[in-house]
This record gives sequence, C-alpha cells and structure tokens, in this order.
Amino acid sequence: MRYLAPKRATNAFNEFAKWLTARGISLVGSRVLAVRGRKSGEVRTTVVNVFTHEGSRYLLAPRGHTQWVRNLRAAGEGELRLGRRTEKFTPVEVADADKPQLIRLYLRKWAWETGAFFDGLKADSPESDIAAAAPGFPVFRIVPD
Repeated sequence: MRYLAPKRATNAFNEFAKWLTARGISLVGSRVLAVRGRKSGEVRTTVVNVFTHEGSRYLLAPRGHTQWVRNLRAAGEGELRLGRRTEKFTPVEVADADKPQLIRLYLRKWAWETGAFFDGLKADSPESDIAAAAPGFPVFRIVPD
C-alpha cells in the first residue's frame, strides 16, 4: 500500500494552510477535513484540497493511503470546514478504473504544491501511466449529508 510520510517542512506548511483555512481563507480550494480516528475515536483534522469534476466534488490523497484516508474509510463520514462553515458528507471511494481523469485534473490544479508526491506523473502523462499508478492514490467523491 503506497504511503509517503510527510517531512518536517511539509508539516509546517500544512499547519499554516490548516490555520488559514480554519479562519476562512481557502488556498485554491483547501478545506479542513475532520474525521473520527479509527483507533482513538478522537476527531482528527488535516488540510485537504477539494476539486470539482462534472458537477461532483472530490478528495484525492496525493501521499497515498494516509491516516486520514484510513480514518475516513472506517468512519464512513467526515466534515469539511472553511472558517465557521461546516459541511458533513459521506465519502464514496472511486474505483481505480475511474481515477485517471481525476488524477490528471488534480495534477493540473495542484502539481505546484503536491507534484513531488506523484512519482514523476504529470498532467500530460500517458493515460496508461496514470492508470497504472491509480491504485496508489485514493479518491473519494463527496456526497453532502
């Protein structure tokens, strides 16, 4: 299972982005994801990038099968926060076969921020390369409650 652990500098950037987003300042679609921990039961938060494709909104985990991904799968629900606004949702995991166009869209929008986590994939990479990498990038469709 693909997982890239964050480094100290990344943690500092993520904490700053989370701080801004929690105060209502979105960085190109950022939201604070709140989800109950699968072991502790405590609510955990992290900053994520929300994007839209064909009228649906999605979350993609560029670092792979992270703790927030595992917690979201176990909890079956989460919250997206921007400032004081909170939106409860149900995550629907996207099948690997349906991920390539979503991964390509994500790379077009956020390669400047997260491109290093995609193992050399680019927005213009061949479809076959993106399809081969798709299992390592969990993607969830956001279904508002």
